[in-house]
Amino acid sequence: MENFVSLLRHNPLVSFTILLLVILTLPPIFERLRLPGLVGLLFAGVVLGQDGLNLLDHDSESIKLLADIGKIYLMFVAGLEIDMVEFRKNKDRSLGFGLLTFAVPMIAGAMVGKYFGFSWNTAILIGSLLASHTLLGYPIVQRLGVVRNEAVMVTIGATIFTDISALLVLAICVSIHGGDFSASSLVIQLVSLGIYSLIVLFGFDWLGKEYFRRTGDEESNQFLFVLLALFMAAVGAQAINVDKIVGAFLAGLAVNDVVGEGPVKEKVEFVGGTLFIPFFFVGMGLLLDIPAFINTIQFQFPLVLGIVGGLIASKFIAAFMAQVIYRYSWQEGLTMGSLSLPQVAATLAAALVAYEAKNALGERLINDAVFNSIIVLMLVTSILGPVLTAQFARNLPLPKVQKEGESEIPAVTLEEWLPQLQSETSTSPFTVVIPIYNPYTQRDLIAMGALLAKRESGIIIPVSIAIAHVHMDDSQLNSNLKKSHTLLDRALSISQEFEVKTKPVIRIDDDVARGISRTAREKDANLIIMGWSENTGLRARLFGNVIDSVFWSSHCPVAVMRLLDHPVNLHRILVPIKNLTPSTLETLRFAQLFVDANQGTITLLHICDRQTSPQQITDFKEELSQIIAESPFSVKTKIKIVTHEDAPKVIIRAAQNFDLVVLRSFRRRTAGGLAVSDVTTEVLKKLTCSLVLFGEPHS
Repeated sequence: MENFVSLLRHNPLVSFTILLLVILTLPPIFERLRLPGLVGLLFAGVVLGQDGLNLLDHDSESIKLLADIGKIYLMFVAGLEIDMVEFRKNKDRSLGFGLLTFAVPMIAGAMVGKYFGFSWNTAILIGSLLASHTLLGYPIVQRLGVVRNEAVMVTIGATIFTDISALLVLAICVSIHGGDFSASSLVIQLVSLGIYSLIVLFGFDWLGKEYFRRTGDEESNQFLFVLLALFMAAVGAQAINVDKIVGAFLAGLAVNDVVGEGPVKEKVEFVGGTLFIPFFFVGMGLLLDIPAFINTIQFQFPLVLGIVGGLIASKFIAAFMAQVIYRYSWQEGLTMGSLSLPQVAATLAAALVAYEAKNALGERLINDAVFNSIIVLMLVTSILGPVLTAQFARNLPLPKVQKEGESEIPAVTLEEWLPQLQSETSTSPFTVVIPIYNPYTQRDLIAMGALLAKRESGIIIPVSIAIAHVHMDDSQLNSNLKKSHTLLDRALSISQEFEVKTKPVIRIDDDVARGISRTAREKDANLIIMGWSENTGLRARLFGNVIDSVFWSSHCPVAVMRLLDHPVNLHRILVPIKNLTPSTLETLRFAQLFVDANQGTITLLHICDRQTSPQQITDFKEELSQIIAESPFSVKTKIKIVTHEDAPKVIIRAAQNFDLVVLRSFRRRTAGGLAVSDVTTEVLKKLTCSLVLFGEPHS
């Protein structure tokens, strides 16, 4: 039996299979228990390690490789996820708060380290471990609609300063611990790090933009380029005697602008979040010595308390100082403190580097007690941070609707701000492109397009894509062209019934989605209307379907429709409104355009949780009422606000009294196709009425 277990431990294929099983099963279980999924991965590492079932060996080459890749991927994604646009908008205040939320915890951590008898080098390293932060609370402020609050944006922007500074301190402390430190070596180290940073930040950025420009839509090669940039930066960091996580983070910052919010970034984060990063957390669990961990809690609890308490106190002190300096409200100051509280990505990666760093005598830079205290710190702050953020951020005032590209947030009217579906720079008529590929749905799609186009005195363009590759005399192309002619003849006949100007188009292309989006661009279209597709085959799950690709590539809004009745019979429209962002208001404008053309009514449904204050509800309703009053459309509109924790349930129940529900699609996707919010996903499965999934242009 022992030989069999030993065989399992040293078989890389078995280890990889066990890791995949753990990643698939444990995080969802822990999330159901309202614990972070990463806690489940740490738990798995403990159970499968030397103090548990002993099925995985942290010293095996395969586990080391996977954990190392996960560690540098974690730091790469940390750099990739920093919102550079928001950082640039508030860079002065972001740098100011970044300095405070780095320096105060750094000093606090160093004082704790010295109090417990550690050397200055180790004490400063402990301080640097407390100085960074991970934005675990970002989804919460996004859900509450306060992500554009200046205090929130400043906290998000401060991440870039804290992470870079903490990694710089780590690099110096590791160098000192290795015995390679002198005044001259420090100067050489800093100069080489500076030159290396410039090469990565500016060189990779330039190379990336050039490569992406030349490769166009070749997402697979672009994905490989991003991975190559990551590992080249990691190798380069090691070449100048700096830990590879420094290079990984800089690489994330370098390609940040290159990938933007496009599909390549989604693929990079999907692969990392699904596969490599979980390996790192399992590896952390394998490193944990349970007897030593229990001993730390039991006999060195003051050290644990000093590190955890020092971090919490110092982060809120830094936030309070920023609140006073920048004249923020108490709620904004508390939100800044809670957002900067969680210590996960940079902290854990740096702690592991410090724990594994040994000098000539075999002494670690941080001992088991500090390492175990950092694990406790991660557990406490990853739970406490999001809870406090949810508590404080819900009391922030909702930011006013903002013109895109402005740095300030003035109140504006709908007509002043809301982007018109009609292009301001074009004199062409309002144009609706309708891809024709299903004879059974084309009548209702054309009817919908005709209603909207007639309201704006515009035209509709039914388009059929004839697939072709290299040879234009291919018999298959001839067959496709014949089919396209048949579809468009029928489309033209249907459009004449609605008395709308129609210009049918046949497009020869090697890709249906690109053919649709290119036709829309050439015709200066204002809207694309498509029929709903529930393609869930293997190819659609891996690469996304046609609808998904059109959402990503189009220059204008896309409305995907599942119509269970003729459009002229759809009079009662339900539009769930989460928060008042530009994208949400463009969805509202689409609904108003349709209702105005069809003499219907709109109900705007806003669902808030039970802890939302009455003042916030009143403010939201007043601002939404003002937007409706300033709308160019005179349509009957009702606002309904419901307090409930289960948003999908409320929407599904309310939809029973309506003919059509208009939902918003977010411009992001995973390898499984178009990705919308969890609420929208659940609603789509259970709606029994007609629906429109509306998405704004990616730009």
